[in-house]
Amino acid sequence: MFRPALPRVLPLTLVCLLSACGNGEQVQQSIRPAMVVQPQPAAEAVNAYPGEVRARLEPDLAFRIGGKVSKRLVDSGARVKKNQPLAELDPEDMRLQLESARAQVAAAEANLKLVSSERERYQTLLARQMISRSQYDTVENQYRAGAARVKQIRAEFDVANNQAGYAVLRAPANGVIASRRVEDGQVVAAGQTVFTLAADGEREVLISLPEHAIDRFKIGQTVAVELWSQPGQRFAGRIRELSPAADPQSRTFAARVAFKDGKIPAELGQSARVFVQANGEVPLSVPLSALTAENNQPYVWVVDPQTSTLQRRPVRIGPYTDKLVPVLAGLKDDDWVVAAGVQVLREGQEVHPVDRANRTVKLAAKE
Repeated sequence: MFRPALPRVLPLTLVCLLSACGNGEQVQQSIRPAMVVQPQPAAEAVNAYPGEVRARLEPDLAFRIGGKVSKRLVDSGARVKKNQPLAELDPEDMRLQLESARAQVAAAEANLKLVSSERERYQTLLARQMISRSQYDTVENQYRAGAARVKQIRAEFDVANNQAGYAVLRAPANGVIASRRVEDGQVVAAGQTVFTLAADGEREVLISLPEHAIDRFKIGQTVAVELWSQPGQRFAGRIRELSPAADPQSRTFAARVAFKDGKIPAELGQSARVFVQANGEVPLSVPLSALTAENNQPYVWVVDPQTSTLQRRPVRIGPYTDKLVPVLAGLKDDDWVVAAGVQVLREGQEVHPVDRANRTVKLAAKE
């Protein structure tokens, strides 16, 4: 008997519930996070070149004299300090040369003392007019020759003394031994490279540029550097040095790229990639997941950096790639674009910008 009344009771209950909810109070919606990115130059407009992090100063170290290596005190990869001994030559030959020079100095000084005494006696005899002027001039010339000989032998002794010090090869600056090319017992010539030192200080990236495209590069050109240890993060750099001649084996031109910020955490030997932008106007690109469309009109969601609200931005796009789509018009390189979940967004919606690691992003223009 109560069944016919149920259909009437349920609608009244729903009406009451709806009226209770519609009491004029708006339900506060939570601000949803949105992963944002900035447009990057299109991949086809940027060339990438592999490289290696090197020290800006890499002097080749060598002995200033030749000889047999008696001690090798460091190895590759060793950290050294300025004036630290790195290797030593057999000192016996230098010791004998130094002793010989010392003996020659003693002999020259003895001869000078003798001719000096003769000169004094001849001066006395000349004053008494007991000898001729020509006889005195002969003794005077002998004295001058003796004095010059002493100067010469003393200079040769100083050279031998310096060479004795050259038997020890020392580090010219703080740094790391990048390579070693000598072993104990090896005979080396003067100037032959023994070690290569990677001096502390600025770090650079060494790359090889192709021969057919060398005209596209110039010293001072702006590039971007990405370290393999920090994927996705690019650092500003510039081409500091460009080899004027190609390598005879690889037929490539060596170039050194300096970081604009000297505090980049780059370690020696790290792998890196250098991105060089093509000449002319370069289109931007965004992730494929950032693009959506309505009535065949593609658009992206751009976040207002002042209010963190969304704005629909129509764009003109180029051919798709696997992960990116080039944007030919409609975006600037300092815009912040939502990269995921674009189908559930709406105009004017407030969002909380985050990066791919879910870290809060401060919306600011690129420097």
